[in-house]
Amino acid sequence: MRVGFNPHKDKVHTSSDYFHQIIVPVYIPNQEGYFKDSFEILKLCLESLFATINDKTFITIVNNGSCQLIVNYLNNLFEQNKIHEVIHTANIGKLNAVLKGISGNNFSLITISDADVLFLTDWQKATYDVFENFSKAGAVCPTPSSKSLRTHTANVYWDLFFSKKIKFTNVENPEALKKFAHSIGNTDFYNSIQLKKYLTITNKDKKAVVGAGHFVTTYRASIFDDFQSRYTNYKLGGDSESQFLDIPVVKKGFWRLSTSNNYSYHMGNVTEEWMSTEVNQLQKNNNESICPISKTKSSSYFSYFIKNRLFAKFIMNKKIMKHFLIWKGLSKEESNNYM
Repeated sequence: MRVGFNPHKDKVHTSSDYFHQIIVPVYIPNQEGYFKDSFEILKLCLESLFATINDKTFITIVNNGSCQLIVNYLNNLFEQNKIHEVIHTANIGKLNAVLKGISGNNFSLITISDADVLFLTDWQKATYDVFENFSKAGAVCPTPSSKSLRTHTANVYWDLFFSKKIKFTNVENPEALKKFAHSIGNTDFYNSIQLKKYLTITNKDKKAVVGAGHFVTTYRASIFDDFQSRYTNYKLGGDSESQFLDIPVVKKGFWRLSTSNNYSYHMGNVTEEWMSTEVNQLQKNNNESICPISKTKSSSYFSYFIKNRLFAKFIMNKKIMKHFLIWKGLSKEESNNYM
């Protein structure tokens, strides 16, 4: 039986001051083996996030089947108003957890981050600068990689094929690349040439690196407006990140880019002394909070097919790509060893 009239019926939501959402899926089932240090890593991640975000940032944590210790920790953060939303689920997989975080919200920007990211001072400002200066930016990673130039980037090469704005430049922070390689347990991940040069695009005095990684990336929220699928069978990996995070960007005609300097670290699953040192040195974000996104019309499926299906087969061919890399600034020897 219903008695009376629900006072919220037919009420319209008031507009929110937040324009940037950060979604962090968390899966820590225990404190043993692989997950022995994961709780400490998570705390470092969130402490670095709290210290560096602006006041227009909405934090969503999706607990993806973690143990009770993590449940209590996240609930406590929510009660302290340090995070704005906490969603508890069974272990449904990383991307399905991310989809839950996106659903029911309306923001201009969405950052999707792993729970082992250490955010650095001014990471938001650097990310916003890329969106502001490159109108086709659809996804921006704050950790550049010289190996990202062949992953869903064919539309960048189509759009700038004859332009002098795309060329190889010196890596600004090679030590950060070495640190990433160390974090994934592969110190040889980058060779000597990849540590020296990466492919960049420029707009006046602003620069961005071609390509973007997955462990932390900021997206135009409109990228996720037209999802044809709301579920992936993979708990982690497979083609889930490509299908849900990469292809939707290029399907709408946008570019996948990274900041030219390094503004975040991948910590992995083992704590190291430098991590706490970095967090203690972070500076509060006092930058003016203005949404950097301008409305840009999405491209058609025909455009996507030409650039990212047909042209991609041509430009991503290793023999063709080697000549393209020489044209854009590498020597013949460097090109042979770059990919």
